[in-house]
Amino acid sequence: MSVSKIKIDKELLKKAREYAAKAGYTSVEEFVSHIIEKEISKAEETESEEEEEEEEEEEEVKKRLQGLGYIS
Repeated sequence: MSVSKIKIDKELLKKAREYAAKAGYTSVEEFVSHIIEKEISKAEETESEEEEEEEEEEEEVKKRLQGLGYIS
């Protein structure tokens, strides 16, 4: 695992440290990594759902055009 540094506002870091300790994380780094993983997972899920909706819309349009005789 490679390590990178990021800059974060001091007040936000203080809050993150406090919450990480209260929530039982071993470090603020573990807490931040967990939060980032959760957000990426949500974003990927949203992208996947949007792609599925687009595909369904395309199929619906194709069916309508076939029904109207524009495509076979």
